Amino acid sequence: MKVTRKIIEIDESLCNGCGNCIVSCAEGALALIDGKARLVSESYCDGLGACLGECPTGALRIVERTAEDFDESAVEAHLSTQALAQQREEVLPCGCPSTRLQTFGAESCERANEPRSYSPVKSCLSHWPVQLRLVPATAPFLKNADLLVAADCTAFAYPAIHQDFLTGKVALVGCPKFDDAQSYVEKFTEIFSNADIKSVTVLVMEVPCCHGLPMIVREAMKNAGKTIPLELVVIGVRGEILQREALVA
Repeated sequence: MKVTRKIIEIDESLCNGCGNCIVSCAEGALALIDGKARLVSESYCDGLGACLGECPTGALRIVERTAEDFDESAVEAHLSTQALAQQREEVLPCGCPSTRLQTFGAESCERANEPRSYSPVKSCLSHWPVQLRLVPATAPFLKNADLLVAADCTAFAYPAIHQDFLTGKVALVGCPKFDDAQSYVEKFTEIFSNADIKSVTVLVMEVPCCHGLPMIVREAMKNAGKTIPLELVVIGVRGEILQREALVA
């Protein structure tokens, strides 16, 4: 039944996909879909706004409008379904899919300790530091660079990252889950405003908390008034490329 009541509203233009609001919503009314926080069902939202204080960008607000009435029974059923899914996937208490415990066979790496009759693979890294927070926006190696903006876990998941992605590029590494997203936006805005970047490749893991990184880059381009060729590459936890596409800046 539809009633006039208070309910959450999400400004997708401000949402950076960090997922903080999802963890703080006790009713499970929010989910990350296509890298954005979205309302799963109006009947799951109690309109009390417990999620508001967790949003770093101010994308959430409480509005009063006509919506499906809050259904406590539906919420209980929804949470039960979520709990069963989490048990099957062995998700840690924080509820974030990026923390799901997994163990992989190491058959493909059995030869790692055998003597090699060939030259070791050489690093394609052209500069230091690589952590975004440590790289000044005025660093000379950023000038006219092709950027590789990589979520830090990608280097461990994708074994040929140097040869396939880093060659000829300047690497900037960070974690959109644990670092401050707004500081990233500000740093990239300054870089795009001053460094004449030629292209950007964003390399992320398949987990939802990584999806904020391309949005951060796109927001910074918008702030800087730049249109730069942008590619998104999504890596699976087993090291395969799951998605590769050009994005509109």
